[in-house]
Amino acid sequence: MFFKNRLIKDTILLTFMQLFLDTASLLLNVFITKQLGAEAIGILTLTGSFLGLAGILSNGNAFLCTSRLVSEEMGKSNSNPNKILAHGIKLCLMLSVTVSVALFVFAPLSNKFFSGAKMEEYVKFMPIALISGAVSACFKGYFNACRKASVSATGDIIEFIIKSLVIIVMTLLSANPDESTICRIMIAGIIAGNVFSLVYCLVVFAKSHMKCVGKCSLDFKKYMAFAFPIMGGSILTSALSSANDALIPMCLRQNGDSVNEALSRFGIFEAIVIPTIFFPSVVLCSMSGIIVSESARASAAGNKERIKSLTSRLTQYTLIFAVFASAVLMKFGSYIGELLGGGELAGRMITIISPVVPFIYMEIILEALIKGMGLQGFSSLNYLAEYALRISVVLIFVPKFGFYGIVASYYASNVMGNCARFIKIMKHTETPFRPFKIIAVPVIYVFLTMGATELITRILNADGGKVPEIIFFVILWGLSYFGMFAGFSKFESFGLSEKKLLCNFNK
Repeated sequence: MFFKNRLIKDTILLTFMQLFLDTASLLLNVFITKQLGAEAIGILTLTGSFLGLAGILSNGNAFLCTSRLVSEEMGKSNSNPNKILAHGIKLCLMLSVTVSVALFVFAPLSNKFFSGAKMEEYVKFMPIALISGAVSACFKGYFNACRKASVSATGDIIEFIIKSLVIIVMTLLSANPDESTICRIMIAGIIAGNVFSLVYCLVVFAKSHMKCVGKCSLDFKKYMAFAFPIMGGSILTSALSSANDALIPMCLRQNGDSVNEALSRFGIFEAIVIPTIFFPSVVLCSMSGIIVSESARASAAGNKERIKSLTSRLTQYTLIFAVFASAVLMKFGSYIGELLGGGELAGRMITIISPVVPFIYMEIILEALIKGMGLQGFSSLNYLAEYALRISVVLIFVPKFGFYGIVASYYASNVMGNCARFIKIMKHTETPFRPFKIIAVPVIYVFLTMGATELITRILNADGGKVPEIIFFVILWGLSYFGMFAGFSKFESFGLSEKKLLCNFNK
């Protein structure tokens, strides 16, 4: 009961923190788009993608790696989680120093990739961000494993706030920025954010860390043996994602767009469409780190019932939420896109992509379970197949159909990849699959409640297209939708299933 209550409390707290981050990030993208243009956000996205790849290479997703291995260490008797943290920091320092040296050596190549003549100077500052970011990620993973997720989240918020302030101030001070200036703004923001986040983590660790006297179950060599499969999957995913991002503007140009048009459309897609699609998943993102930790503990303790219970409840509740989010985006996507400054293109893309939202949201939870249970081999192979399909569709369809080719790539890769994840999790945990309960029921409920809400808003004359009316509609719709699940759960306690009730209702 304590763990359940702690899980709920951490999820609520992290949801509010993640909601702040996602909202602020979306507003920052809107600000940059309005100040510098959609082309600038496209350049920032491409730059951020490659800098993110450098970050993954320098820490190997240290947050996930440290969180999982520290959780497993804490699940054993006479353990020493602090030693695991020390191993993680040592490995990250080795990796980040190696990547930093490579950046110094190959920095002149950046001048060929970007048109800015001074890019070499800015790239050489990246080691500061890489080393501080790697060590900071280790501490955040440690705090997450110790069930102090709020500390990790606070570190993320501090990092984002400092980074955003630097980007906003430098953007306002820049007149007619070119690629070089935009990249300088991005790098300066990342460095400032990582350094401040690291200082915060060090202060908290010095004040509150546990004193461990037990013997660590892993030496440094064994730690690396466990860490490299986790790191390998993260590096593979980041590399394929960067390759996919780089190919989209190139393929849009093959469709007839100019360089500016291609970067502008790519910028709108990455700054408006994707953040909007992912925005409702804030609660799932908040839970994912906790799920990795909890499933790793249960797996290390051999608690199959705990894992089975987690899998059953999380998949059911995720689909209940995801179906509603998908329906809202489908109904109001056009209006949201124009409201955020993406114009008709963003609105149309949000509406078209929204049906695949349940698959996208399921990935967040399924990957957390997969990584917590140590199925990194499957995760890496599945990501490889998923991105191979996505990149193939981009290369084939984007030059012919433009932006609709990007939509096709999202549909194909997300449906295939997440169906594979779902099947793997169901088989591995031996959790029964109930398609009517977890798929059909949410779809039926969302359409029933949408019709009822439309009728009520017409009666109240509140069915216009203004923001307050849309908010009222969504709140009323959500209350009736989730209220139906709460109501039928009470009927189930008296032996009446949703299937029987719906059959009786149809009769």
